[in-house]
Amino acid sequence: MSFNNLIGNEKVKKQLLRISQSKKIPHSYLFLGPSGIGKTLFAKEFARILLCIDENKPCGRCKSCIQFESENQVDFTLIEPEESSKIKIEQIRSMQKKLLEKPIISDKKVYIIKDADSMTKEAQNCLLKTLEEPPNFVIIILVGSNESMFLSTIKSRCIKIQFEKIDNEELKTYLQSEHGIFNISDSLLKAFNGDIEKALRISKDKDLYEEIQKIFSNIENYSLLDVIEKVSFLYQNKENINDILDFITILFYEKALKNSKYISYIEKIEEVKRNLKANSNYDMSIDALLYKIWEE
Repeated sequence: MSFNNLIGNEKVKKQLLRISQSKKIPHSYLFLGPSGIGKTLFAKEFARILLCIDENKPCGRCKSCIQFESENQVDFTLIEPEESSKIKIEQIRSMQKKLLEKPIISDKKVYIIKDADSMTKEAQNCLLKTLEEPPNFVIIILVGSNESMFLSTIKSRCIKIQFEKIDNEELKTYLQSEHGIFNISDSLLKAFNGDIEKALRISKDKDLYEEIQKIFSNIENYSLLDVIEKVSFLYQNKENINDILDFITILFYEKALKNSKYISYIEKIEEVKRNLKANSNYDMSIDALLYKIWEE
């Protein structure tokens, strides 16, 4: 069975398999759901099935499957955001020129637009022309996390495939069996939020997060100087600070269930996240956060 190398979203797997086996396959799809759960991997596997030239799809043996595995299938194209983190109109125009050419290996051509919710309005309006009258051999899959960023005219012309975040136990089993990551605390599982990418990113610094949990679960027992000394790692992890602050928020939320004073701690963390997003001085923002938490 296909999709067996992907975890989660069993309903989506069945839905895509039904579509692939139907006599008339729709030409455009919108894969929507939380980031980091493997939507693009699902889209690629769906493309592999659609492009397979054997009756038993996907066979894994035909020319299409072999070339797809080696990333050389000429009838498959993955479009990603450029340096500006946007899908621009030039990329869509380039795609439109190529999609008019007939497939070479398969009887179809598949285009996946990753992070399609980053398309500019100009790019979406340009794509709309293709979605209205695509060549009968072309299939387009838009992958995104934010449905509101798509024009209604784009959404109305696509089959919506809704993904859900991965169940904690399923994610835990996956991390153990595929990556050898064990002894994951409930707090860390909550921090992963069903996001495989985030889970792997955080798990690389598992010792750091265990230290964070140890300190912030007992923050009220430390003096301000102790706090600053013990959490010096906050100043050294600027690139990962959003993950760290999200994790601290989870720890304080668990404490807030027993003592409402910790709600104010969470509010202070959210304030710092907004300030950092607005390019406030990093060290000063962390200083202010630690002082306000200790002051409480």
